Amino acid sequence: MKILMAMSGGVDSTMSAKMLLEAGHEVVGCYMKLHKKPGYHEKNIDKVARACGYLGIPYHVLDLQEQFDRYVYTPFVSSYKEGKTPNPCALCNHFIKFGELLKFAKSIGCEKLATGHYIRVQDGLIRVAADPSKDQSYFVAQVPKEIIADMIFPLGDKFKKDIKELAKSLPSFREYGEQAESSEICFVEDTYIEVLNKHYETDLPGDVVDSAGRVIGRHSGYMHYTIGKRRGFEVFGAHEPHFVLAIDAQNNRIVVGPKEELERGKIAVNSLNLFVDESEFDCDVKVRYRSIGLNAHVKVLDGGTAEVELKQSAFGVASGQLAVFYRGELVIGSGFIL
Repeated sequence: MKILMAMSGGVDSTMSAKMLLEAGHEVVGCYMKLHKKPGYHEKNIDKVARACGYLGIPYHVLDLQEQFDRYVYTPFVSSYKEGKTPNPCALCNHFIKFGELLKFAKSIGCEKLATGHYIRVQDGLIRVAADPSKDQSYFVAQVPKEIIADMIFPLGDKFKKDIKELAKSLPSFREYGEQAESSEICFVEDTYIEVLNKHYETDLPGDVVDSAGRVIGRHSGYMHYTIGKRRGFEVFGAHEPHFVLAIDAQNNRIVVGPKEELERGKIAVNSLNLFVDESEFDCDVKVRYRSIGLNAHVKVLDGGTAEVELKQSAFGVASGQLAVFYRGELVIGSGFIL
């Protein structure tokens, strides 16, 4: 089988390519240029080229900067401007890695597209990885159901520590096993504020208000805050911790209050992507990547939206983040939190 392997220069994609080759497949590597961070691509392309040389496979460099800017980077920047907390990795997987890259794979005659994600597939559905510490099922929950059959995830049943040790044991691949983990958001060097500062004035002092709208303090610019944050703003005469409850971008205000006011029992989502044909269902829902699954009841509404009633309260639910629905270890859908 001819397979296009998405390669980043990291240990996961490099060892995935090796495994597919050893399994008897015809493997073609592909590096995606997604953004313009200085010096970023040159060193990664060099690592991809050397890995493909060791493996004896060809590789492509695919320039997707225009598409990445349209589908991922611009929405990321705009979301913070609107007072939301975006999830760029979910958008990238949907539109770029399992969208544009899959189109490219088909265009050069590949039957499948492989990535180094820690994900399994079962009965046509996405399943959590064997290694819970590296599971990335959350980030692919927006991909269309019909493309799952075109995907291969060689590391889904593997553990990251074993992949790194395997690479270290092979002279040609030792450097890949020893290198540091890459940043979760590839175009962010240190903090997201550095990215926003290229487009907006983020240091815009404004009022801190309570849930009743009373001015109780000052902040240094609403884009510096996300839901649940408890530092970096002033509350006059406060004797207890205050947390960001909401962001009022239009009026450059943040709403704060005690932790109990962060509690949410119901959320709404849009851009609904379901892998099951059900208008109502019970599930576990994750409202952030590292959050635990909460028991919930989902009711599908019109226009690609749904109402999620939580049977256990959630704290720090942020507009713009992804809510992912699980049934056991299987992903059955997702939507962006309103």
